[in-house]
Amino acid sequence: MQCTHCGGSDIKVIESRDVADNQAIRRRRECNGCQRRFTTYERIERPQLIVIKHDKTRQLFNREKLMAGLYRATEKTSVTSMQLEQLASDVEDALYACGESEVSSSKIGDLVMERLAPLSEVAYVRFACVYRRFTDIDSFEKELGRLRGQK
Repeated sequence: MQCTHCGGSDIKVIESRDVADNQAIRRRRECNGCQRRFTTYERIERPQLIVIKHDKTRQLFNREKLMAGLYRATEKTSVTSMQLEQLASDVEDALYACGESEVSSSKIGDLVMERLAPLSEVAYVRFACVYRRFTDIDSFEKELGRLRGQK
């Protein structure tokens, strides 16, 4: 570990806390050389998860990509960043809990949609528009009907 300010390697840990439902540790550190403080995070390393896309290509699961889609769907809604972080963590936990090393993008989309609907109907519809690839107003109306039927 090196100081983020001076590059020194004489670092001490001032404080450690569990974060993200005990899935990570936040450490507050201080450089003994320059006396500056900084924060590091340690996350549990999980096995790599492969996503099988609609076109049958495969790529590594990317939490940041999931978060970007959630931020786009919830833009200008009352959904908070903390709620989105929790939703992404729930989806990620569900994916790893299934025990498969490969998962389809449609499974990820379904997991997101079932968790997004209670948070914001607008965000749910926005996400569904992209995820379900609506091509006409009829498919859009069917999804709205499905959402109304869940109430």
